[in-house]
Amino acid sequence: MLVLNGNIITMAENMPVSITEKNNLGFVYVEGDKINRTGNMRELPKDLADRHRQEKQPVLDVHGAWVLPGLIDAHCHVGITEEKWGTVGDDCNEVTSPLTPHLRAIDAVNPMDPAFHDAIIAGITSLMTGPGSSNVAGGQSLFMKVHGRCIDQMVVKTPAAIKIAFGENPKMNYGNKDKSPYSRMAVAGLLREELWKAARYMEKKDKGDISFEEEDFRMESWIPVLRGEIPVKAHVHRADDILTAIRIAKEFHIKMTLDHCTEGHLVADEIAESGFPVIAGPGLASRSKIEVKNMSFKTAGILEKAGIKTAVMTDHPVSLIRYLPLCAGLCVKQGLSMAGGLRAITINAAQICGVADRTGSLEAGKDADIAIFTGNPMEVFTKTLYTIVNGEIVYSMEDYYG
Repeated sequence: MLVLNGNIITMAENMPVSITEKNNLGFVYVEGDKINRTGNMRELPKDLADRHRQEKQPVLDVHGAWVLPGLIDAHCHVGITEEKWGTVGDDCNEVTSPLTPHLRAIDAVNPMDPAFHDAIIAGITSLMTGPGSSNVAGGQSLFMKVHGRCIDQMVVKTPAAIKIAFGENPKMNYGNKDKSPYSRMAVAGLLREELWKAARYMEKKDKGDISFEEEDFRMESWIPVLRGEIPVKAHVHRADDILTAIRIAKEFHIKMTLDHCTEGHLVADEIAESGFPVIAGPGLASRSKIEVKNMSFKTAGILEKAGIKTAVMTDHPVSLIRYLPLCAGLCVKQGLSMAGGLRAITINAAQICGVADRTGSLEAGKDADIAIFTGNPMEVFTKTLYTIVNGEIVYSMEDYYG
């Protein structure tokens, strides 16, 4: 595949964000399912386009359209909370126990969820989906592409994180049943106890002191977290819950992403000092709980100014995934930089999710996940012209609308 005459926005950190120069647009050359090269049009080999046409390979002349890496939603529940089917299609939370880290989203995500198609139309090519926040430890999230029918072929990384939750959700789900956790102290206490047991289990296993019969399936799920291979994905809204999550992560020396981080703007300096990244949102939702009373699109901009790596999410179906770029745009309206808005749904999201070696920028060797727009995708009137996943055109506005 060859994309010609595009306003190429690479989002790569080691090269210009835009390789477009005045009166001279750029190209993206794809071989198979990987990006081979990007460059200015005058750098394009003279016979490359003709050769592609002769071989009946796709050549897209986009006439100045914006060409970006496929957009990424770093936190949603697409496929595991199905949009159309209510409780029948809701496999997001196992609300029978507050500690279920061994449950795997890959066993519940349905690729037939129509939200995947909505994502494609919006120029989204990959996402992090997984368990919800009813439990202190909810299970294992996965990072996946949005196009396909077989989940095993769509997965980029699994497990990609273990979901943990603080605040109202675990309190209400179990406190209302007269079970623990009833308080924030119990939420933190249960998580500490779980991580302490897992750390002791890992130590014994590393020493060879655990026999086959003694292996613990639930404890095994924590080992990648304790080894620093994957993060915990912390559901936190209130400032005190954010700081409790940081305290526990530091105590056990584990990686963490601060998801939602609704009051993050109130403790931005403390978050910056911790070094943990943030996945902010969903801003395009109601203040349905006490702990989100200070929800604002300004949070992402304040975090950016504090030097915190920040992504923007939809938390679909809380906000619909098709509105991811608009959520980033509303953050820009409230103080996030324009480049920061684009990073929040491309390279920052990829880095925070641990998949930047595969996606998030237009660089040689990365997956050919590309989104082509009539203009800035964060603007409401912008249309998606093409969505390309693994080098395959999976959406064309011309084919869709005729």
